[in-house]
Amino acid sequence: MKHLISGALALCLTAGAAAAQTTLILGEPGPNRGARADALQSFVDDVTERSDGEITFDVQWGGALFKAGAAAQSIADGVADLGTIIAVYFPQEMAGYGIADLPLRNADSWVGMRATDELMRTSPAMQQALADQNLAYIGTFTTSDVNIGCKDAAIRSVDDIAGLKVRGVGAYGDTFADFGANMVQMPIYDAYQGLDTGLLDCSQGYSYAVAALKQQEVMTSYTLLDWGQVGALGIFMNLDAYNELSDEAKQIMEEAGIAMADTLGELITADNQRAIETMKEAGVEIIQLDPAERDKLVERGAQYVDQWVERVGQMGMDGEALLEEYQALLAKYTAERDEKGYPWER
Repeated sequence: MKHLISGALALCLTAGAAAAQTTLILGEPGPNRGARADALQSFVDDVTERSDGEITFDVQWGGALFKAGAAAQSIADGVADLGTIIAVYFPQEMAGYGIADLPLRNADSWVGMRATDELMRTSPAMQQALADQNLAYIGTFTTSDVNIGCKDAAIRSVDDIAGLKVRGVGAYGDTFADFGANMVQMPIYDAYQGLDTGLLDCSQGYSYAVAALKQQEVMTSYTLLDWGQVGALGIFMNLDAYNELSDEAKQIMEEAGIAMADTLGELITADNQRAIETMKEAGVEIIQLDPAERDKLVERGAQYVDQWVERVGQMGMDGEALLEEYQALLAKYTAERDEKGYPWER
């Protein structure tokens, strides 16, 4: 059955109709505020500028077209030409992309995004897995590095985790449980109340989110883990719609997608730094986890990396090869950062 294509493609940008304007419908489940929204808007503006106004976007914010849990199928079916997909909502369909959510030693937002971006653009296995779902990769985001804040408790070593009531998600939460945490299912948006009332001792999260949700008001300590991040969320396009674009337009989308990672890297790094200062001003103790203790987290979390390798292997992908390639890319962009600094600092 032929997939539906949105009406936006009635004016497809092709070599023979270069003067025609193409308006692409973009669905975003999140609101139009915050660093990620700013980065998405920068992508939209960048594509329009690079195409001299020939490609424009109709951005539908806040899940107006589809909610996060329906994004992959909605984009594949042409409800939107492109939009944001969060891999955790699609554990089977987006299993390969889920490599960016693994608890590896990968805490730098920019390094993680650029490594993920290059893997998604260059891996035939990743591209084929998306093509099978009528999707094409455009660009990637990240929620940034995973840390943990507590009330009337402090995590200075992995031994301190045992017995704590912890809100955690994904492989990171599973690893906390392995060290003896009592896991509590709770959205991050409810963690303020959970910490305030004692339902939680600690909450896994991200520095900018702590400040945005004012959780520093109910935290007494915040431990920087230098561990990993949740980075399997990004912009994907309906493959039929993508194939209707000219080669020039595809190149523009690629360049803007890469630049989007640089933009979000700058924004989210600054937001996280400001959030740490906000916590300090509120009297929250900032703890840098000892590298030896951090390594224990990485080691215990390795089982979930192995599970990912096995899971994608059952889907016909070479998980070991993908993991090796991804880790090489993490090393590549770490070296680039160390040698040249971040792009916005050059």
